[in-house]
Amino acid sequence: MNIIVTGAAGFIGSHLVEALIKEGNFIIGIDNFHNFYSEDIKIKNILTITGQLELLPEILSQKNREKKIESLLKNLKSDRFILKYCDLRDFNSIDEIFQNFSIDMVINLAGLAGVRPSLDNSLEYEKVNVGGYLHLLECCKKYGVTKFIQASSSSVYGNNINIPFKESDIVDFPISPYAGSKKSCELFGHIYYSLYKIDTVQLRFFTVFGPRQRPDLAIHKFTNKILNSEPIPLFGDGNTYRDYTYIEDIVDGIVKSVEYLIKNKNVYEIINIGGRNAISLNEMVKAIEKSLKKKAIIDKLPQQPGDVKRTFADITKAKKLLNYSPKTDFYSGIDKFINWYLEEK
Repeated sequence: MNIIVTGAAGFIGSHLVEALIKEGNFIIGIDNFHNFYSEDIKIKNILTITGQLELLPEILSQKNREKKIESLLKNLKSDRFILKYCDLRDFNSIDEIFQNFSIDMVINLAGLAGVRPSLDNSLEYEKVNVGGYLHLLECCKKYGVTKFIQASSSSVYGNNINIPFKESDIVDFPISPYAGSKKSCELFGHIYYSLYKIDTVQLRFFTVFGPRQRPDLAIHKFTNKILNSEPIPLFGDGNTYRDYTYIEDIVDGIVKSVEYLIKNKNVYEIINIGGRNAISLNEMVKAIEKSLKKKAIIDKLPQQPGDVKRTFADITKAKKLLNYSPKTDFYSGIDKFINWYLEEK
C-alpha cells in the first residue's frame, strides 16, 4: 500500500515508518521539522529509517536549519520511503502530494504536542492540530482516500473519575487546549466518516515512552538531569499517575489498526492504546534512579495547570477489535530506554 505518515520524522512517526516499510508498504512521509525541539534529532531519526546514518555529520555541519533539511532531502535514498518537507497548515502543499501519489491510507501523527505548552499558545494548537487535520480530510474527500488513522490522546479524558478509562466515557470536559484540539479532531473525524464515508480509527495514545523519545518528555528529561546531577522538577506531591506505553506497543497498535481498516468497511472507532498500568510520578523517578544506579535531586514545585491527576487505559476494546496486547512492562521499558540513552551519549 501507499501510505501517508505525517510527523514521520518524530518519535512515534519514525518508529512507525520503519515498521510499515518492513511490512512491504511504500511510505510518503510528511514533516515540517517544527522547532518544538531540535531538527537535528529528527534528521537523525530519518537517516536511521533509511540506513544512512553515515551522512549525519555532513548534514549537521550545514550552517542553519533550512540548509540541514535541504541537504537531508537531497541525499535521502530509499526504495520504499520518500520524505516531503511541508506544513499541514499549507493546504496547497498537501493537495499536491495527494495529486502526485496514489494514496491508499493516511496516518496522521503530526501536530503540536504537550499539555503545558498549549496553555501559552492555544490559537496555534488549533491551527496546527485541528486545521491541519481538516486539510488532510479535505484531500481525502477530494481524491477518494477512504482509510484514515488519527492520533488522539488520553488527555481528552480530563480528570475522568471512572478508572480505568473506557472509550464510552464522556469526554466533554478537557482541561487543556491540547486536549481540546484532540477532542475536536475526533468530532471532525466522525463528520467526514458520516458524510464522505472515510473509514476512520481514532487512537487514544497513553503516555508513550522509549528510544527516540522527545527530550522535553519527563522520562527523557529526568534521565538527562539525574546523570548530570541537576535537580529534576517534580510538580505536585508526586502522586499523579500515568499509564505509560512502550513505543513498540504503540506501533503494534497502529499497525494492527492498519490491518483492521483494510479488512473492514463502514468503520468509525475510537480505541485506547495503553500499557495496562498506572505508575505514579514518584515511582517513575525511583525506576529511573534504579536503572541509572544514581539518586535524583528533587526540586518540588506546585502542581501545573492542565495536568490531569491520573490516566489508566481500559484496553478491552483494543484487544477485541485489534488483538492488541502490550508486551513491554513499564520497568523493562525504562531499562530499554536508559540503555538506548547511554548508547546515544
